[in-house]
Amino acid sequence: MDISKIINDKKLTEIEEKVLKYILDNIDNVIELGVRGIAKNNFTSTSTIMRLSKKMGYTGFIDMQYNLMSLAKRTSLKYDEDNEFIKKSANGIFMQYNSKKQIEEFVDILMEHSHKFLFIYATGFSGIIAEYVYKKLLVLGKKCIISSGTDSVGVFENNLDDIMCMIIISKSGETKLVLDKVKTAKENSIKVVSFTNEDDNSVSKLADISFKIEDINKLDDRNIMPNTFFPNLIMLVEFLIYNYHKRLNKD
Repeated sequence: MDISKIINDKKLTEIEEKVLKYILDNIDNVIELGVRGIAKNNFTSTSTIMRLSKKMGYTGFIDMQYNLMSLAKRTSLKYDEDNEFIKKSANGIFMQYNSKKQIEEFVDILMEHSHKFLFIYATGFSGIIAEYVYKKLLVLGKKCIISSGTDSVGVFENNLDDIMCMIIISKSGETKLVLDKVKTAKENSIKVVSFTNEDDNSVSKLADISFKIEDINKLDDRNIMPNTFFPNLIMLVEFLIYNYHKRLNKD
């Protein structure tokens, strides 16, 4: 749990931050544990707990516990509501072209504990989405490399032995630079996950897991016309991350 917004400018010590995080992580049990139990479990003194209460602006331990519980419950409720929105929205948009099996296979990749990298590749407007996917996976603790058509071919070919999976984003699924990377990946037994439009295309045919997003302007290579392809692609990524967290919580 990120406690930085709760701490704000309270100037807590390292042990006080640790105790605060412990309280939030065990919010349902803190009353039973009491000041002494919390202090013991964090190898500190009861005075540290009382000092933390005062620094956080509360009258004492009970006041802090009550207010933090209320805050934690509101945060948990909002998280559940957000997840429900993602699930309902994504189910309606994407399951016409994609299957639960594909989603589970992608989650399997994210769940795999490997020293190897996820290699993310895209060109043009797709590169903007690739950057988003890259940062999203990084904050999940996944090892990633991102590359585009402007990078040297060596970024990919010099790291083949260290790549577990290639993630390709290509609206048309026919861009030569992208297709060349996919072919090289397949030749080197690297698993390929693609995100393309809903029609059969060269990239999706070669991919091990092929996700499809409807593209209502397939001939609009310059992305001039309004199109939901890219925003829906981001929504699909969030849906996949939702399923990843769902698996984590289940396990």
